[in-house]
Amino acid sequence: MAFAGLLIAFLLALVLRAYAIRITARSLGLTPAREPVRPRPREDIDPFGAVAAAIGGAGWGKSIDVDEVPRSHGRGRAAAVFAAGPLTVLAASQILFVTFRYVFPESFALAFYYPSEVLRGQFDGTYAGGYATQFLLAVAVGLLGFGLLALIPIPPLDGFGLLWLAFRHPGRGLQGYRLWLDGKNLGVVILLACCFFPLTSPLLLIPVDLLGTPLMRLWG
Repeated sequence: MAFAGLLIAFLLALVLRAYAIRITARSLGLTPAREPVRPRPREDIDPFGAVAAAIGGAGWGKSIDVDEVPRSHGRGRAAAVFAAGPLTVLAASQILFVTFRYVFPESFALAFYYPSEVLRGQFDGTYAGGYATQFLLAVAVGLLGFGLLALIPIPPLDGFGLLWLAFRHPGRGLQGYRLWLDGKNLGVVILLACCFFPLTSPLLLIPVDLLGTPLMRLWG
């Protein structure tokens, strides 16, 4: 049930992210009004992000090139495009946590488990309840992991776009950071390595636990 829930969460997160990015870009006048907003698999799915989701429980979508988001209308509007996807996915996770809390008030899962345990399927029915509760919990935490991971400022995650736009004129240090982690794909290598090591608790899930646990406990 955890695997099924996490699979649904990853696919749902990709769809929500795609719609949020394109609707935000269109509403802010950064893309033509007639450009379709529906998800496009080739532009929205990152194979490495899917591998990370299968290994560590949390993955990511296809990166947005910072050069493709115009700054001519202001850095704030451009930053909104990068923030729209993660924030929409995080909002969806909170809605599901509220739903979980009121549909299954007898479950102690939100107060007992950490996000990384759910993302790795390391929970049983003692606190999570039956199959329906386990499935809904996995979907909610899967969305939470996707959204929080996307905010990390490293390519190909959306957080790098926010970091890049935080500077009016990115200096040599940030440009070198982009060259190595984005241009040479070192960022993907680092993220995938963090999915594998250590095997008992991947490094990739540490920020998800640090930031995600309070968001789960809030409804527990």
